[in-house]
Amino acid sequence: MIRTAIIGAAGRMGKILVSMIAARDDLALSGAIEYDGCPVVGQDAGVVAGIGPLGVTIGTNIRTVLDTTDAVIDFSTPESTMAVIPDIVAAGAAAVIGTTGLSAAQTSVLHDLAAGGGRLVVAPNMSVGVNLLFALCAKVAPLLGDDYDIEVVEMHHNRKKDAPSGTAVRLGEILASTTGRDYAQDTVHGRVGQVGARTRREIGMHALRGGDVVGDHTVIFAADGERVELTHRASSRETFAKGALRAVSFLANAQPGIYDMQDVLGLR
Repeated sequence: MIRTAIIGAAGRMGKILVSMIAARDDLALSGAIEYDGCPVVGQDAGVVAGIGPLGVTIGTNIRTVLDTTDAVIDFSTPESTMAVIPDIVAAGAAAVIGTTGLSAAQTSVLHDLAAGGGRLVVAPNMSVGVNLLFALCAKVAPLLGDDYDIEVVEMHHNRKKDAPSGTAVRLGEILASTTGRDYAQDTVHGRVGQVGARTRREIGMHALRGGDVVGDHTVIFAADGERVELTHRASSRETFAKGALRAVSFLANAQPGIYDMQDVLGLR
């Protein structure tokens, strides 16, 4: 039994995770954490998730449950993640981090923690299908080569705060690294005005926001005479939750280190 705590337990993803953990025989909910001032703090996590009492009260401090926790799932904010991850690692718990918008400096800290004995899965998108998209792009981009212009288009709901999405950024990084480009230098985020003709090295990046879209990502390879498009559309957040729980099971037997969903799914 893997004792698992959730940071962000009252959010959309957190409620799904609470429900899924409660339905599993190999996992047990050991903690449910929310931010100070959250209106459901003090309530039963199962009741908040709509599945009935589980005997786990929503609190505000992950440190209070680390003694009885084997793994922590965190879909929160970069600031929140970085504030608690050192304590999680120090307690010997594994961490599954789905937080998006982490900076290069913050990611470097996570690598240092893993080098010091932490067991971490860090992934901007834990969907099995999206991670297959990552693997496909890594194969397709170098095969098509410089004759094909590359554009990435992502769309999410109107409440998403960061842009482009962490998944789109990861797609851009993969496309850049497999085609001899530099993501930071060669990515063009949208276009407006007299920008001139498109260069061969550009990776176009476009973020759309509207409605309740869970997450759509399309990579377009366009050449004279034809176009190849690879698309993933998420219709439910359950796909991300399922991936997170697979990551928890993976870390139970993993050596210290920092992993992503390609490792979890055996796609490397």
